[in-house]
Amino acid sequence: MSYGQGGSQSQWDPWKPQSKQQPWNSGGDDGTPDWAALAQASETRNKRRRLLFIGGGALATAAVGTAVALAVVSANGGGDPQAGPGNLPAGASLPGSASTTPSFAPTSAPPPLDPKDFISSARKDTAPLSPATLFPGTRLTMGDTVYQKGATADTKNCASAAGGNLPKVLTANGCTRLMRATYSKGGIAVTVGVAVFDTEAQATKTKSQAGSKKSLVHSLPGKGVKDFCNAAICRTTTNAYGRYAYFTITGFTNGKSVTTKDTAVFGMGDDLGQFTFDQIHRRGQAQASAAANQ
Repeated sequence: MSYGQGGSQSQWDPWKPQSKQQPWNSGGDDGTPDWAALAQASETRNKRRRLLFIGGGALATAAVGTAVALAVVSANGGGDPQAGPGNLPAGASLPGSASTTPSFAPTSAPPPLDPKDFISSARKDTAPLSPATLFPGTRLTMGDTVYQKGATADTKNCASAAGGNLPKVLTANGCTRLMRATYSKGGIAVTVGVAVFDTEAQATKTKSQAGSKKSLVHSLPGKGVKDFCNAAICRTTTNAYGRYAYFTITGFTNGKSVTTKDTAVFGMGDDLGQFTFDQIHRRGQAQASAAANQ
């Protein structure tokens, strides 16, 4: 039985239940299968399978993505699957949001200790004290000038080493010790006397009361230095720093009196006065540094 070329027989579709399969010999009267039609039908089925697989894979991917999203929200926000970063509980933070920089309370270094505090009272000024610590070595260099060191002396009877009205002033203000050292150069000699008190106030008062020409320390000869300033006019100075009052007496070793034109005498006395001040200040610096490092 054969069909016409333009018949109304419906095309068979394996995906449509009501369709009918064409006979193998519908391509012609010789009974040969219509291979072109069969190939087209097979291609159609393959395309539909691919579409189904793609659609199913997209749905599966969406489902997995939803599951991962729900798992992340559940781990961070509790049990609410709709919770997001904006709905985190109070005090919560996202991973990595915490600062890793350590914080420290602001600090400030303590102010440096004042050296003068340590030389202003016997309570703090406890470092070893002697003519050797105040006047070390055998010579003194001030700038380009070198002075030779002579004799030194140390006594607790302050009045015995002073002249004029200075013995009375030292005793009244509680002098506990008087140290002296002599330096010389070119026929000029100077003796420095350092009087020690318990407080700065006592030393300051001594300076103000002894600021006249009638107050002086006795010159100290010896160790190559002749007598000086016994009868001649000499230049004297009085000063104070901390709990120390210090004095200089400068003159010629040949007995000549000093005049205002003798600049070398004035310069030598000023050098030794400056050196004595520096030594007392260094004493305070050393004790302040030691206290700061304790």
